Amino acid sequence: MTKLDGQSKNIINENIEKLKEIFPEVFSEDKIDFEKLQEELGEFRDKENERYNFTWNGKQQAKKIAQTQSTGTLRPCKEESKNFDTTQNLYIEGDNLEVLKLLQKSYHKKVKMIYIDPPYNTGEDFVYKDNFKDNIKNYLEITGQVDSEGNKFSANSNVSGRYHSNWLSMMYPRLKLARNLLKDDGVIFISIGDKELSNMEKVCNEIYGEDNKIGFISRVQKRGSDKGTYFKPSLDYILVYAKNTNNLNGFKIGVDSSKFKKVEELGDRKGELYEDSKSLYQSSLDPMRGCVNQRYYIKCPDGSFVIPKGNVFPDVIKNGEKISPTSKDDGVWRWGRDSYLEQQDLLTFKKTKSSPLVDENGEQSKWNVYTKRYLLDAEEKGNIPSNLFENFLNAQGTTLLKVLNLDFSFSKPVELISYLIEIMNFDGELILDFFSGSATTANATINFNSLKHKNNKFIMVQLPEDIDGNNGGTKYNFKNICEIGKERIRRAGEKIVKESGNTDLDIGFKVLKLDSSNIKEWDSDFEDLEQNLLGNVDNIKSDRNSEDLLYEILLKYGFELTTSIEEKIINDKKVYIIGFGVLVVCLDETIDIQTVEEIAKLKKEYKSETIRVVFQDSSFKDAVVKTNAIEVLKQNGIDEIVSI
Repeated sequence: MTKLDGQSKNIINENIEKLKEIFPEVFSEDKIDFEKLQEELGEFRDKENERYNFTWNGKQQAKKIAQTQSTGTLRPCKEESKNFDTTQNLYIEGDNLEVLKLLQKSYHKKVKMIYIDPPYNTGEDFVYKDNFKDNIKNYLEITGQVDSEGNKFSANSNVSGRYHSNWLSMMYPRLKLARNLLKDDGVIFISIGDKELSNMEKVCNEIYGEDNKIGFISRVQKRGSDKGTYFKPSLDYILVYAKNTNNLNGFKIGVDSSKFKKVEELGDRKGELYEDSKSLYQSSLDPMRGCVNQRYYIKCPDGSFVIPKGNVFPDVIKNGEKISPTSKDDGVWRWGRDSYLEQQDLLTFKKTKSSPLVDENGEQSKWNVYTKRYLLDAEEKGNIPSNLFENFLNAQGTTLLKVLNLDFSFSKPVELISYLIEIMNFDGELILDFFSGSATTANATINFNSLKHKNNKFIMVQLPEDIDGNNGGTKYNFKNICEIGKERIRRAGEKIVKESGNTDLDIGFKVLKLDSSNIKEWDSDFEDLEQNLLGNVDNIKSDRNSEDLLYEILLKYGFELTTSIEEKIINDKKVYIIGFGVLVVCLDETIDIQTVEEIAKLKKEYKSETIRVVFQDSSFKDAVVKTNAIEVLKQNGIDEIVSI
């Protein structure tokens, strides 16, 4: 029974619904574009500057957000890491917008592959709510899923008039910053649903360039779904862009070398492995496949000529009568005649009692014609079939997590991401996922490294979103998605090492967490770090330690966060030597001139042409030591002296 609401009829809404039925094209995000409505009614305005343009409400703000600098830092968390001091992998917990900003110096043009599976625009709320003025403060608020007044964020309800705009504004700055991190021959793979597929393509065309679009890949994500109004939603998509397609050499997939057993004995390819890959004959039951150019005679080893059965061209005559082949006998060659003339050396012949070919007399041939495929050619060619993506169902991702005694409902299959890594055919490169979720990309990287004996590294970035009961993550008492991701990497890595026996595999990860700066007030000019020894006393926050400060220094100077860090004790003071002597940092208190003199000797010890030395401004024993320290270091050829 429907309850009477006591309100009068909403005439305006009724009229809008009628207008939507007649002119659906004049509506955008449930609002009427009155200029389009005028055009539909036959009234057009002259437009001198009419051109194609893709925009939305909030686009300029999204561009500004991408250009603002971060005031945050990344704090190391050893207790949640695995093999902290030796691993080359990173797990960063924080808002990916701010993290991407912080990585701009250290990882500019250093990432070979990006894979992301961003939140789909389903009409459900999503946590990302960017703040142009102070996104770090915003992040610290949303970490608890509440705003400064304790209200839960509700950023993208499907009843919002900015349904598409909110999502695009969230994605735009992240994709723009991510492009800066890609190497010149790097590639980004974006998993995306159909609701924002076209919009995502337009955004990527703008950021990466339409000429750098490699294409779409459709993937069967599940079978047997009963959802959907008109079609069952079984497909998912991966949008692929290169940083610069001119620098790519195609995609390659591993070749099963066991199939290549024969050895070429003659010609330039003597000693090479090859296989008789398949018959040159193909059925032309589809009339669009057969054509005159694919029907010609081929000479066999015994001097006879063969041609596929059929009456397309030329006519085959037997006993003075034209043969009328049945449809099952009608065929053509796979190659056109020009290709045949260019590649005759790739033909091989086999005698057979049953052949779809006839000789020049119309008699059934004793020969079949096959094409050779050489191992080296197969490894070099590399064009991949997209239908293999039918093999990567979402259920595989859920199953693997259950094997690891973890529970998370929205994990992509490890096999899918491993396949993407494999087709790019690289080793010793960096893979980034800044919507890492349950850390499938990290799992896939370790798995691929183990199977293919590679040494690729990963950076995972994930917002520590609270887990609700809908995705199953609460089963094992994890508080947020990051806890699931880190535990997954631990368990998956140990499982892979146990099964493979490869104890040299890097299964560790260094955990860093986004936070506000360790320094109370950084100079507004972030680029000018080579400042004189000036500053305020006690400018470091009381709840931060020397390692927190050290990693902020690495970020500001543009060092990778897995750079070698050596600790030395000099005159009872801890000194960090970074990058084998390129940077020396001492943050201890009461530094005297003897300590400075010993630090100055490190330039010769590490044979470093240039060396930077960083102190905490309040660390010197007194003002005299501070002044003399500058002179001692300069006398030893160290001119870059910085305090914080």
